Amino acid sequence: MKRILAVLVGPLLALVCASGHAQQDAATLTEQPEGDAQRGRLVFGPCRSCHFTDARAGHGNGPNLYRIFGKVAGKQAGFDYYSEPLRAAQFVWTPRVLDAWLAAPMQVLPGTTMMSPGVPDAAQRADLIAYLQLVSVRETDDAGEP
Repeated sequence: MKRILAVLVGPLLALVCASGHAQQDAATLTEQPEGDAQRGRLVFGPCRSCHFTDARAGHGNGPNLYRIFGKVAGKQAGFDYYSEPLRAAQFVWTPRVLDAWLAAPMQVLPGTTMMSPGVPDAAQRADLIAYLQLVSVRETDDAGEP
């Protein structure tokens, strides 16, 4: 288990080094399995106690995850409850970075206040990431309904 965590956590730790500007060679990152958004919706179930995925919902106990990809961690406007490690973070959420984070958030950034121990199963993480990608690009009709 420690070896698996080292493989997953190592790339993210390189991204959040002291300068916050470290680059990680994509070849050293582990391959991420293809996810299924419908299964990911179910994996996201426990996350709903803190996070929303609808842009109109605002923030919950955790930041809203709508269009999380491409955002700098710990910097969402209107969410004032980031832990110190996330406020100091300089990395951008990508599917690969989110995969490493979801594997073991408290080991990636000790002191984070995220209440989840993570999603240890790589396939479930891929499904969850596929779901977050899907809800980030959904279109709305004129009434604002997805």
